[in-house]
Amino acid sequence: MSDHEIIEQLKQGNEQAFKRLVENYQKLVVNTCYGMLQIREDAEDVAQDVFIEVYRSVENFRADAKLSTWLYRIAVNRSLNHIRDNKKHRWFSSFDSDVKAENKKLLQVESSRTDQPEFELENQQRSIILHEAINSLPENQKVAFSLSKYEELSYQEIAEVMELSISSVESLLFRAKKNLQKKLYTCYKKKCM
Repeated sequence: MSDHEIIEQLKQGNEQAFKRLVENYQKLVVNTCYGMLQIREDAEDVAQDVFIEVYRSVENFRADAKLSTWLYRIAVNRSLNHIRDNKKHRWFSSFDSDVKAENKKLLQVESSRTDQPEFELENQQRSIILHEAINSLPENQKVAFSLSKYEELSYQEIAEVMELSISSVESLLFRAKKNLQKKLYTCYKKKCM
């Protein structure tokens, strides 16, 4: 079933079309939300909200954009709303604990394979520092950077998702990379890695 057929059948209230939509795009939506939220459970909850919104607003879908672009846009907006609604929730605090737990598992597996646990610990610290730096970027830079690096979208696709020009996306990504370089260089100079 093509995207066009799914949309047309969704507009008629076909539940099988909704099931097909979720099957085809669940991974994309959850991964996009996870790239923004950095917490798997939150990403899955927001992804459910995305599909509910799609079902409720399918009549508003304009075929001038691809279905995947529309889903990216909704996923990014829902993720940003989730972050705004949870101001007490700091982006990297929960992610930090998730990374530590995940890296602890990885470290246990790797330590059985290698005699260099200090190397694994250093990689874990680098990962945490990198994600903290990404999370400290201004919102638009972080969105553009996440879509580019985690979702591997082209500049054109990012422009469509963020409803910006390609030159604006290029500028956001350039500034995001410069900001990350500064933050990571400062950290390197302070020997926090």
